[in-house]
Amino acid sequence: MAVYPVETMNSSLRGLSIWWEVLFPALFPFFVISELLLGFGIVHFFGKLLDPLMRPLFRLPGIGGFVVTMGYISGYPVGARLTAQLWAQRLITRAEGERLVAFTTTSDPIFLIGAVSVGFFQNAAVAPILAAAHYGGGLLIGLLMRFHDARKEPLKGQEKQAQAENTASTSNKVGHRISRSRLGIALKAMHEARLLDGRGMGRLMQDSIQSALRLMIVVGGLVVFFSVVMEMLTHAGFVAALAEALRLLFSLIGLPAPLADAAIFGLFEVTLGSRAAGTAGTGLMHQVAIAAWVLSWGGLSVHAQVASLLSRTDLRYRPFMTARLAHGLVAMALVYALWGWLGL
Repeated sequence: MAVYPVETMNSSLRGLSIWWEVLFPALFPFFVISELLLGFGIVHFFGKLLDPLMRPLFRLPGIGGFVVTMGYISGYPVGARLTAQLWAQRLITRAEGERLVAFTTTSDPIFLIGAVSVGFFQNAAVAPILAAAHYGGGLLIGLLMRFHDARKEPLKGQEKQAQAENTASTSNKVGHRISRSRLGIALKAMHEARLLDGRGMGRLMQDSIQSALRLMIVVGGLVVFFSVVMEMLTHAGFVAALAEALRLLFSLIGLPAPLADAAIFGLFEVTLGSRAAGTAGTGLMHQVAIAAWVLSWGGLSVHAQVASLLSRTDLRYRPFMTARLAHGLVAMALVYALWGWLGL
């Protein structure tokens, strides 16, 4: 940084611009809304409704379905943020939290379609296959993660609650159809959660904004930091050396060597990697495959954001990193498998 002060300042400003112009307007509303939904008990409502689906598929409580939906709609790191909140409220165990955050850390559709497909590739036709590979790969990782820490016991409160719900559903009779239905249980859970929270609308809104702002400052700091780190590694020759080694590996496995640059940039930051993949000019199929890997891996910048959120819990980072590696490889494989089927 002392040797390259101008480059350091420019890269810092570049990271700050990305945070202010892209990440802040995209993520801040979702962070505020997620806090409000938790306070109002909406999360608990959807949790009860989705419980019959989430448990057999992903070995997660139904409340995880809300995290899956919000994570896929709003992008990283919203899934990790919501998972940490559910853990703090003792609504999920450590094993369930690690399963949940492993496959809910994805790109948002706006970035995938607008920025990557249209902006970087200048070809909206790649959006369907890129989305199918990225989100489909995420769901496959979720199915695989159901075997993670399979011997862990659920929280006692969760176990008793699940038994009570099963008893209620099996003993459902015509005379008690409304009170014992799944919808009735969900509404009751939402009402109890709202009473337990106890904050008024004004206080809840204030707390939600303050919490979202604190998180956005952390996200912005990480983006600026990794922007500078990437610039310094480039000037130090580390990126060039790593790219040369990766070109050799790509040539051995049949991938175009120029895509190594996109993979290196994507290793650190999603936006830089996606832009490099879209402009590589090495054949559309291979470029989309690398872009799918970049989006699914997430970049070390996103990893740092998730790690900062998990540091407040007992959730471990290693299962998340393993899942990101697997998601990247699965997404690449899905691009090649679906390429002819989607007609590109």
